[in-house]
Amino acid sequence: MTLKPILEFAHTLATRALRPGSVAVDATIGNGHDTLVLAQAVGANGRVHGFDVQAPALEQTRARVRAEGGSDRVSLHRVSHEHMGRYVPDAVHGAVDAVTFNVGYLPGSESNLTTTPETTLPALDTALALLRPGGIITAVLYTGHEGGAVEAEAVHEWAAGLTQERAEVLSYRFVNQTNAPPRLLAIEKKGDA
Repeated sequence: MTLKPILEFAHTLATRALRPGSVAVDATIGNGHDTLVLAQAVGANGRVHGFDVQAPALEQTRARVRAEGGSDRVSLHRVSHEHMGRYVPDAVHGAVDAVTFNVGYLPGSESNLTTTPETTLPALDTALALLRPGGIITAVLYTGHEGGAVEAEAVHEWAAGLTQERAEVLSYRFVNQTNAPPRLLAIEKKGDA
């Protein structure tokens, strides 16, 4: 058995919750890798809503998705992830199949512009409300930058505070790697939580 790298495992979990026609959200589009994976998984009749505050992130994502022929199913929003509930259509609140997060900073950009617990925790609450029962949130947590470990701990505490009746929470990380490797939290919504 080969253990999957964090981001690959996050993609595996998210795409298992998706089918053609699904609705997905990329809460932090960054360079567009997750957005593209989601767009391919939801198919021609699906929809992906992507969020980021940085114009270069939207431009890179738009180009990446267009190059792969999926731009017709992707809506990009230049807004912080804690406001995603305002941009995802009301008709699909409670019916979203997957929401992905990469918490940290945009690779190749200024590392002083990062997500923070003050925006990420409300975004996670919104993401959980947007999900259908059985839908999944994947949160890849990058800790190798200033404030990253604090934010990762806040996200872990948020997830640990979810009751078993509301969600199942998986923590996946490599504990013997150097240089602050990323961690993954996967939250599967249960019932009508």
